[in-house]
Amino acid sequence: MSRQSVKETLLAGFAAVAKAAAHPHRFAILEHLAQGERTVEGLADRTGLSVANASQHLQSMRRAGLLTARRDGKFTLYRLADDSVLDLMHAISRVAERNVAEVGGVVSGYFNERDAMEPVSRTELRKRLKAGLVTVLDVRPADEFAAGHIPGAINIPVSELKKRLAELPRNQEVVAYCRGAFCVMAFEAVALLRTSGFKIRRLEDGLPEWRAAGLPVASAHQ
Repeated sequence: MSRQSVKETLLAGFAAVAKAAAHPHRFAILEHLAQGERTVEGLADRTGLSVANASQHLQSMRRAGLLTARRDGKFTLYRLADDSVLDLMHAISRVAERNVAEVGGVVSGYFNERDAMEPVSRTELRKRLKAGLVTVLDVRPADEFAAGHIPGAINIPVSELKKRLAELPRNQEVVAYCRGAFCVMAFEAVALLRTSGFKIRRLEDGLPEWRAAGLPVASAHQ
């Protein structure tokens, strides 16, 4: 193989991966799969796609090496191929935030309106958890929490938060997290709880990044 053909092969492979992720629905699917493996039907329900459409997106991303799949009876379960897919998602989001005006506007508008404070780092959260100084709040849906969560976290989905404020301590800081750095649910939780008089901050990212960093994860099966 010549030097030129080697370079062409590499560039074609890089482009195929980029193309496989280049759709809003695919980014939505990747965000859900970063929480844990799911069936085609489950992903279709979460993203509002038809099963056929979700299946097409999944197959394209699987061919490009972004996903793997396994059979479980009559169902096919998909998951991220590895943590490098999470790195790809982060890299794209950082470039878009810095260089795409519309994205930067949403971040500085919608997100910063709800929480302009510096988020809590994973290192800081681990120290405060160990010292018993913080309550960790997972605001994702119950099934995502059951599949994996930060040990010691309590689960109140953001849609139920207003009705369940009495379950949270008012004499201790609360740190909320959900699916990732730009997960809307965590920002909404922070805004609601601050308005309600709680001392609350947000984790710098979410459960996928916590897991990828090699930090302990609990589940309902443990």
